[in-house]
Amino acid sequence: MHKIIQWRWGILIGLIVLTAALFVAAPNLTEQAEQAGSFQLSEDMDSQRAQDILNAAGKSDKTISLVYEFESIGEAELADIARVIAEMEQNDTVVKDVLDPFASAETEAQLVSDDERIVLVPITVEGSMEDINAFADDVRENVLPQDVTVYITGEEIINNDVNLSAQEGLKKTEIITVVLIFSLLLLVFRSIVTPFIPLIAVGFTYLLSQSFVAFFVDWFGFPVSNYTQIFLVAILFGIGTDYCILLLSRYKEELSAGHAIEDAIVNTYKTAGRTVLISGLAVFVGFASIGFADFPIFKSAVAVAVGIAVLLLILFTVVPFFMATLKHRLFWPSKRAGEHHDSKLWAMFSRLSVNRPFVSILVVALITVPVLFTYDDARSFNTVDEIGDDYDSVRGLNLISEGFGKGESLPVQVILKRDAELTESDIAYIEKFASELEKVDGVSGVRSITRPTGDVIEDFYVDTQLEQVSSGLAEAEMGLGDVQDGLTQVEAGLQAVVGQLPAGTANAGAPLAEAATGLGQLNAQLSLIGQGLSATQNVPATVVQLQQVSGGLSQIEAGINEAATALTAQGAQVGELGTGLGQLATGVGEANAGLAQIETGLGDAVAFLSALSEADGLRDTGVYLPDGTLTSDEFAPAVERYVFDAGTATQLEVILEMDPYSPEAIEAVETVKETMDRIVTDTPFEAAAIGYAGISSINSDLNTTSTNDFNRTVAIMLVTLFVVMTALFRSMIMPLYMIASLLLTYYTSAAITELIFVEGLGYDGISWAVPFFGFVMLTALGIDYSIFLLDRFREESINGMTVRDALVHSMTKMGTVIMTAAVILAGTFGAMIPSGVLSLVQIATIVITGLLLYGLIVLPLLIPAITVSFGDGVWWPFKPKKNK
Repeated sequence: MHKIIQWRWGILIGLIVLTAALFVAAPNLTEQAEQAGSFQLSEDMDSQRAQDILNAAGKSDKTISLVYEFESIGEAELADIARVIAEMEQNDTVVKDVLDPFASAETEAQLVSDDERIVLVPITVEGSMEDINAFADDVRENVLPQDVTVYITGEEIINNDVNLSAQEGLKKTEIITVVLIFSLLLLVFRSIVTPFIPLIAVGFTYLLSQSFVAFFVDWFGFPVSNYTQIFLVAILFGIGTDYCILLLSRYKEELSAGHAIEDAIVNTYKTAGRTVLISGLAVFVGFASIGFADFPIFKSAVAVAVGIAVLLLILFTVVPFFMATLKHRLFWPSKRAGEHHDSKLWAMFSRLSVNRPFVSILVVALITVPVLFTYDDARSFNTVDEIGDDYDSVRGLNLISEGFGKGESLPVQVILKRDAELTESDIAYIEKFASELEKVDGVSGVRSITRPTGDVIEDFYVDTQLEQVSSGLAEAEMGLGDVQDGLTQVEAGLQAVVGQLPAGTANAGAPLAEAATGLGQLNAQLSLIGQGLSATQNVPATVVQLQQVSGGLSQIEAGINEAATALTAQGAQVGELGTGLGQLATGVGEANAGLAQIETGLGDAVAFLSALSEADGLRDTGVYLPDGTLTSDEFAPAVERYVFDAGTATQLEVILEMDPYSPEAIEAVETVKETMDRIVTDTPFEAAAIGYAGISSINSDLNTTSTNDFNRTVAIMLVTLFVVMTALFRSMIMPLYMIASLLLTYYTSAAITELIFVEGLGYDGISWAVPFFGFVMLTALGIDYSIFLLDRFREESINGMTVRDALVHSMTKMGTVIMTAAVILAGTFGAMIPSGVLSLVQIATIVITGLLLYGLIVLPLLIPAITVSFGDGVWWPFKPKKNK
C-alpha cells in the first residue's frame, strides 16, 4: 500500500489512458447483446432441433401478420387491403409471400373473424431480425393507412420490442442509479466531496469492465444478453458503493483514533481492505460459478465476475489516491469527518441475539416461516408480459386472441424429418398423428397436409370410402334391374314380332324365336347375378359374369339386326316388322351399353378394393390415399404448405385452446410430445427426427433448461462459497450457517415477490429467469454483509475478546455500515423498477426484499444468535487465533 500511495499519480494517469483507449477501441456491447438474441437454447432441445431442420431445408422463413380491426368491412376496406398487399409484395428482399385473406372462401374462413371485425394478413418473411423489423417500420410509415386500426405483430416483432424495452430500461437505470447513489452518500457522509469518490471508482470500473467484456465476446465467444449491461450497472454501482462506504468508514475510524494520513490508509486496507477482498472474492466466485450454466442468457451474468475483478483493482488503487491526496478534505465541508458513529439499533439487536439467542431465532422464524408456506414457485414464460400492451405488437397479438382464439395466434409446429421421400401411405400416418393429437387435452385443432384448414377430410378414411363403394354396388344392383326390365320388354317385343310374321317367312321366325328365348335366359341369369351381388358382395365374380352376359347380348343384337335387314328387304307389311326389329335390336344394344357401364363401375371397385388390400398401414391408420394423390393439382396447395425438403419432411400445426405463453400451454406441449413419442412407434416415422417449433415449445424447453441450470448452478455456487469461506475464516461452522441464512432469506423474499406479482397483480407466475438471477445476486451480494460482520468479529476475537463481547462490539461498529450499504444496494436495484421490464422489476423486488430482510432481521438477529450458541466451537475444526 505504501508503494501505491507513493506512485498514485502515475497509476491514476495510466488507468485513465487505459480506460479511454479501451472505450474507443472496444466493440459496442449493446449491439452485441442485440445480435445474441433473446433465446439461445442448446442444440438438443426440441425447439432448437425443429429450427435446425427448418434451417437445413431452407425453410427458416418467419411469419409476421398485419392485424386489422374494423367496425365493418366494405368495398373501400377490401380495396385498401388489396393495395397494402400489392405494395408489400414489391419488397422481394424480405417478403416471400403475402396471403390475401379474401383470395378464397377457405382463406376468408381462416383469416377473418366470425364477427368480420378482425382481419389477418399473414406475411412470410426471411432475413435477420433487424431486416424484418426494418421492413415492419417501413410498412408502418409508408404503406399502412393512418385512419385505420392496424398492427404488425409476430414473434420477431415482439422480441425486438423486448430488446428495445430492455435498452430503454438500461438508460433509465443508469441515470437513476447515479442520482440515487450520490444523494444517499451525501446524506450519509454530509459531504459534497465524498459521494464523488464511489461514483468515480465505479465509473472507472464500469467503463473498463464493459470494454473487457465486449472484447471477450469477440475473441472468445463470451456469453452476452440484454441482462449483461443492466446487471453490470446495478451490481457494480451497488456493491462498489458498499465497498467504498466500508473503506471510507474505516478510514474515518482510523482518523478519529489520531493516526497520520498514510498510517490511517494502511490500517484501513489491513482491516477493511481485507474484508473487501474477502467479500469481493466471494462475489467473484458466486458470479463465476454461473459459467457452469448451460443456458447462454444465464451465463451472460458471468460478466459481473469480470466487473468484480476490475472493481477490486480500482478500489485498491483509485480510492487510496483520493484518500492520500484529499486527506481530511475528503469529507469536506463536514466538520465531524473524523467521527465514526456506532449503531444504536444494532447495539439493541445485540442485546437480544447475544443474550437471548433462542428468543432471537424464534423471532426470525415467526417472521419468515409463515411466508415460506405460501411459496409455490409459480413461473411465467409470457414474453408479452415483459413489455405490456404499450407496444403495437402486443396489441395485435391480443386482437388475434380475441378474434380467433388464443392458440390460433402462435400454434405449435410438429416437424417430422426422415431420409426417404414421403408417399401416399406415409401421409396416411400423418392423418393418424393429427387425429391422435387432436384428442390431447388443451388442443383445439390440428392442421396438416391431410387437413389443411383443420377440418377432417372424411373421404380419406376407408370407412367412408367403403360406404361409397357400397353405395356404388347398390346403384349397380339397381342398374341391373333396369337392364332386366329393358330386356324383358325386348323379349316381349320379339315374341310379338314372331307372332305377326306371315306365312313363308319361317326362315326368319325361327332365329327370332331363339333370340327371344336367349334373352329370357340372359335376363334370368342377370337376376341371379343381381341376387348374388346383393348377397355376397363378390364384385370380381360379378364382373366376370356380366362380361359373359354382355357377350350373349351382343350375339342376340347381331342376330336381330340380321333378321331385321332380311324382312325390311321384302317390303310392305313385312318391311314394317323389320323396322320394329331394328328398334328392338337398338334396345338390346342400349341394355348392353348399360351393362358395360355397370361392368366398368364394378371393375373400378375391384381395382380400388385390390389396391386397398395391398395398402401399407391401412390396418394401423384406417386411411387410404390412392397413388398419385400427392402429385395431383387438387392436393398441390397442401403439399406446398406442409411438405418441404424435397418431400422428406412435413409439419403439423397444433392449435392450443389456451394462451400459448401460459403455463398450461407448456403442460399441453409436454403431453403433445409424449403423445408423439407413443404414436410414432412401429410407423414409417419411428426413426424420423422430430422437433417442436413455436413459442409454447420454446417455453417448454426454457422451463426444462432454467430448472436444470438453477439446480446445478446453485449447488456449484454454494459448494464453492463454502470452500472459500472455510479457507478464509478457518471455520467450517460459520460458512454453513452463513449460507443457510442466505437460503432462508432468498426463499422468503421469493415468496413475498410471488405474493405481490401473482396473488396481488394477477400474473401467471414469476418470470422464468427471475429465480436464477434473483438467487445468484441475493446470495452473492448478501454474503458480503455476513462477511462484513463476521470478519470484524474474527478481528476482535483475535485481539482477545470473548465470543459474546466480540459479537456485541462488531455489531455496534458495523451496524451503520451494513445498513447503509444494504439501503444503497437496494436503492441501485430499485433503479431497475422504472425500466418497465417485468423480469427486471421482479429481480429487483427479490433482491430489495432480501437485502432489507437480511440487513434488518436475519443478519442482526439470527447470525449472532447461532454464533453465540456455538461459542468457541464456532471455529471448528480449527483453533481460534489470538494475538499475543
